[in-house]
Amino acid sequence: MEHAAGETEPAPGDRVRVERDGVTDEGVLMPSSDEERLVLKLDGGYNVGVDREPATVEVVDADVYDVGTTESEPGTRSEIDFETELPRIALISTGGTIASTVDYRTGAVTAQFDAEDVLRAVPDLAGRANYCGRVVANILSENMEPPIWQELADCVAEEIERGADGVVVMHGTDTMQYSAAALSFVLDTPVPVVFTGSQRSADRPSSDNVVNAVCAVEAAKSDCAEVLVCMHADESDDGCALHRGTRVRKNHTSRRDAFETVGGDPLGRVDYEPGDVTVRLREDVTYDSREFDLGSGIEVEREETTSRSVSTEPALNPNVELVKFTPGMDPAALDYLDGTDGVVIEGTGLGHVHTDLIPRFAELVDDGTTVVMTSQCLEGRVCDRVYDTGRDLLDAGVIEAGDTLPGTAKVKLMWALANCDDEASVAELMRRDLAGELTEESQPWR
Repeated sequence: MEHAAGETEPAPGDRVRVERDGVTDEGVLMPSSDEERLVLKLDGGYNVGVDREPATVEVVDADVYDVGTTESEPGTRSEIDFETELPRIALISTGGTIASTVDYRTGAVTAQFDAEDVLRAVPDLAGRANYCGRVVANILSENMEPPIWQELADCVAEEIERGADGVVVMHGTDTMQYSAAALSFVLDTPVPVVFTGSQRSADRPSSDNVVNAVCAVEAAKSDCAEVLVCMHADESDDGCALHRGTRVRKNHTSRRDAFETVGGDPLGRVDYEPGDVTVRLREDVTYDSREFDLGSGIEVEREETTSRSVSTEPALNPNVELVKFTPGMDPAALDYLDGTDGVVIEGTGLGHVHTDLIPRFAELVDDGTTVVMTSQCLEGRVCDRVYDTGRDLLDAGVIEAGDTLPGTAKVKLMWALANCDDEASVAELMRRDLAGELTEESQPWR
């Protein structure tokens, strides 16, 4: 490999011009594990490999791009200010594809960016807010666990108490709905807490990271005082939907518009055009502080949120399992549930399981396990008073969770078990709407 006259050895991150066989390419030099080839990121977003010999390389601009060759340590915090009159947004990173880059040693996508790196990766965020960045975890979302939810909730609360006008949580998409539900129960927030991520990494031309990140920051500047998920509204790049954290579900493995609000409409939408981003919230959504007597499960007076303080009850009981009923399930397959504090069943239709399984769930209830019924159906609510099977489940002590999504019910049960004094209070809370997870049951016209 030759260098232009007077040039030094190019390094990853440099913008370079490469000439070989009469062809010229210009882009950012990326790390490469192959000494025989250069990896060049073109302006269109694609990467190309170029044989080092007989290429000629000229450095156009040195060290203009952060190629993400080092991993960020959890617990780090940074601040970036643009203008004093701008709102203050906390960017909290847990990892995931939106905070990922390609590891050119292995070719795999890995979580490497911290919150500050996201600003470098998404220049469109500059000037929209003053930012403080924190790293709570640096993991792919399949490794998310309840202790990290608790740490994340504490971190969000700290940033709000420090004066953040909104919070954006960067998270992997595969378990985002669980984390959003967890914070919905743990936090009573006076400002938006917006989860966002990306289905495709920043190295891909079809990445959704820029639109999602910009829309999430704008949503975090809005008046939507709850936990939200902000992801592509459709396959185009014209905006994001704002989903309630307890009603959202990832319904596609790879589409950019993978997330949907189940059983209703999103809370709003963020319209996106370069240089013109507009947040539109539903007019029928209002925000009250959430106050409960956790000893009795009785809801006390709600008061309109007027302060910037945030209350947290971060305790979670992780000894809860989610069980999906399938035809032919052996009752012995449920033996691993012995000793659990809570079980959420994903039953069929109105909330049913095979008759032979009902005595097994009755045994769990008798042993002190709280058993909650949800449905595998995406729409509608459980009702175990229609058929004999359902009535037998109720007689066994199984609690109906209405139209609460199964994953949300698991997280809610973790929270209820950790914060209630007795079994009756847990049952009462599982039947009540705390954070928009349970819609009001419709009644026939009389």
